[in-house]
Amino acid sequence: MRTTLGKLTRRVKLEDQMPLGQASALGALDRAGAMTPSELAAEQRVRPQSVARAVGLLMEQGLITRRAHPTDGRKSLVELSSAGQALLEEERGRRADWRARAIEAELTGDERPQGGHARSRSCP
Repeated sequence: MRTTLGKLTRRVKLEDQMPLGQASALGALDRAGAMTPSELAAEQRVRPQSVARAVGLLMEQGLITRRAHPTDGRKSLVELSSAGQALLEEERGRRADWRARAIEAELTGDERPQGGHARSRSCP
């Protein structure tokens, strides 16, 4: 079952409409709230340059906003915008629906998760 679910997960990632780095950044901001780009890079375990690029693209799309850091004028905080929150929720719902349909269509009764439904909330 683990192998089959792994294949399904890889397939759902191919269906993603947003690059993984951007989706991951949105998910991190959703879970942790506003943070500096440096904190976001550390959270994502990527180089600050990669986060800077993702932050710039997400800001251009109106999915995140930047505001001054409340205690350090040299820093700024990035956070989800309402459009970013809506897109993230839409993407999570799309992934969960796709995964539920794939599990129903491709797994046998013995391979399907027991004691619940196949739909689960997934995070980018």
